[in-house]
Amino acid sequence: MRLAGKKVIALVDDEFEDLELWYPVYRVREEGAEVHLAGLEKNKTYVGKYGVPAVSEYSWNELNASDYDGILVPGGWAPDKIRRYPKVLELIREFNEAKKPIGQICHAGWVLISAKILDGVTVTSTPGIRDDMENAGAIWKDEPVVTDGHIISARRPPDLPPYGKAFCDTLAGES
Repeated sequence: MRLAGKKVIALVDDEFEDLELWYPVYRVREEGAEVHLAGLEKNKTYVGKYGVPAVSEYSWNELNASDYDGILVPGGWAPDKIRRYPKVLELIREFNEAKKPIGQICHAGWVLISAKILDGVTVTSTPGIRDDMENAGAIWKDEPVVTDGHIISARRPPDLPPYGKAFCDTLAGES
């Protein structure tokens, strides 16, 4: 259990991509980390694009980056909502400043764009937001997973196995 004692935030809002939320959450939990689902409202049921529910354990307004070791941002349409909340952007910036692992997949790059942390960072995402990523100053690669320091990115659900491993490796300090 190489991640025992580690704590991770997984952001959630309606229309998250079901696999892109749950696969990394379970992968990190399998390695021994504690994962807390956080949304705008505590104890709210958010529904994924394909109907899978996720109940937030916390409101992101009650979280502090200093209490956690990493953060996961799912894809789907949820990132377009999540990025509109100042507290989320503050959390992402704090994780970035502390060089703590930030995992993002598919459309999750929108959250990092809005947090203004991608200038000069090498990443991937769904090709649909490549221009957005590059316009934010990122160096975009069409690869299943890209790790640039503490930022781990992936394109889409087929990339989940190597993405989950890369995030766990980085969280364990083995990347």
